[in-house]
Amino acid sequence: MKHIATVALMFNLVVAGVNAQNRPVKMTFSGTNVATTINLLPNTVTDEQQSAGNGTFGAFTFRELHADGQAAQPPTGCSGPNFAVLAGGGAFRFQDGSLLTVTVVDGSGCVNLTAMNAVITVKYEITGGTGRFEGASGVLNYTATMTAVLRNASNAPALLTLTGEIEGTVSGRP
Repeated sequence: MKHIATVALMFNLVVAGVNAQNRPVKMTFSGTNVATTINLLPNTVTDEQQSAGNGTFGAFTFRELHADGQAAQPPTGCSGPNFAVLAGGGAFRFQDGSLLTVTVVDGSGCVNLTAMNAVITVKYEITGGTGRFEGASGVLNYTATMTAVLRNASNAPALLTLTGEIEGTVSGRP
């Protein structure tokens, strides 16, 4: 009887191991970014991003909040104004209703005054999800180009478009 229980336990561990995958991810997206009155951290500006796209796991929407602040050092190759992405988080929603949640690890942005745009890069840690992403983990690297559509009374960008891609690895059972 002990032998049967041991075999059954080993079978379950093998099946769990087969179901747990490290899956490379590649997604493209477009959307908008605006500053909000939400205060994630003192002396920062909190932005809200809403975007939609398609990729490894199908069509998705992405909603994210992140706090931008002064950068300790400019990003590599950045000669214009720059900023750091200090904190934040977001959720991807896929067509089947599954959610994939992320938090900001770090990030940076570089403004190109000649091209009148900014490039932002963010590293996200996957913190879980629902549906097919329940228990998911991993890292996603986000890169986007942002362009001002509308400026506020101080001439600062108030509404920006963004386009970009996300690459990384999702571990779990998706």
